[in-house]
Amino acid sequence: MLRYAAERLILMAFALFIIAALIFLVIQLPPGDYLSNEIVQLKAQGDATGAAKAEYLRKAYSLDKPMIEQFLVWLGVAEGPRGYSGLLQGDWGYSFEFKKPVADVVGYALGPTVLVNVLAVFAIYLIALPLGIVAATKQYSLRDYAVAGFAYIAMATPGFLLALVVLVYANAWFGVTIGGLVDPQYADSDWTPAKVQSLLAHLTIAVIIIAFSGVGAMIRRLRANLLDELRKPYVVAARARGVSETRLMLRYPVRMALIPFVADIGNLLPSLVSGSVIVSVVLGLPTVGPILVRALQAQDQFLAGFILLFAAVLTLVGTVISDLLLGLIDPRVRLGQGLER
Repeated sequence: MLRYAAERLILMAFALFIIAALIFLVIQLPPGDYLSNEIVQLKAQGDATGAAKAEYLRKAYSLDKPMIEQFLVWLGVAEGPRGYSGLLQGDWGYSFEFKKPVADVVGYALGPTVLVNVLAVFAIYLIALPLGIVAATKQYSLRDYAVAGFAYIAMATPGFLLALVVLVYANAWFGVTIGGLVDPQYADSDWTPAKVQSLLAHLTIAVIIIAFSGVGAMIRRLRANLLDELRKPYVVAARARGVSETRLMLRYPVRMALIPFVADIGNLLPSLVSGSVIVSVVLGLPTVGPILVRALQAQDQFLAGFILLFAAVLTLVGTVISDLLLGLIDPRVRLGQGLER
C-alpha cells in the first residue's frame, strides 16, 4: 500500500507539471497582457512615467521573454531578472491588477475557500447518503417519492438564486444578515465566543447553499446504484443465508454503491470551488472565486494562473485520496494490486 501511495504521489507531481504548462498556455492565448495594455493606455494619455514603470515591471517579471522562458521562470526552474524566484521558491508572482504580490491578494482567501468547500463535501455525503439509502430500500414508497422530490428540487435550484432568496428573507423575516463569514459587528474584533457562534452560523448557511445542488445529484445516483446492487445474486444469496437486512445493506450493497462516489472526490472539490463563484459573490464570502473572475477580466496572468493551479492541486489531491480510499473499500482494487506485484 505504501508503494502504491508513493506511485500515486509521483504521478500527481508529473500531472501537476503538465497542468501548470496548460494553464500558462491558456492564459497566454488572449492577445496582449495586463502590462502591455496598460502601457498602450498610458502612452495614449501622455503618462510617460507610468508607462516606464509598467515597462520596468514587464521586464522584471520576464514578460518580454519567449513563452517557454516565461513559464520556466514562473515555476522557478529558470533564472529570471530577480534570480530563481518562482512557485517552487514560494513566490506566487505579482498581481498587476491589485498592485501587490499574489500571496497578499489570495492569502486571506485560501483558508476560507478550502474550509467552506471541504465542509460542503462532508455536508453532501452526510445528507445524501442516508436519504439515498432510504429511497433505494423503500422503492416506490411515500419516502422514496418524498426524497425524489427533494432531490429534483435541489438539482433544479441554482445556487446563486437560493443564496439570494435566503439572503433576502433571512433579513426581512428575522432581521439576520448572513453575508460574509461573521456579522458586521465582529468583522474587526478579537475572537470571542459570540464571534465563534456567528462564524458557525454563517458557515452553516453558506455550506448548505453551496452543497444543495450536489446533494440532489448524489441522492439520485446513489439510489440508482444501490437499486442495481440489490438485484444482484450475491444479495439474494446473503438473504437466503439469513444475514440481517442492516448488516447486509451496510456490508455489501452500500459498500459497492459508494465506489463511484469515492472515485468522484477528486472532481467534487474543484467543481464546488468553481461552481460557488457566484454564490460567493452573492453572500460576500472571502473566497478565491470572485478574485479569479476579476483576474481573468483584467488578464492578470500571475494571479489567475495561481488560482487555477490551486484548483488543479485540489483536484489532484482529491484524486489521490479517492484512489487510496478505493483500495480500502473495494477488495478488487487490492487484489488487482497484489496480482500486478
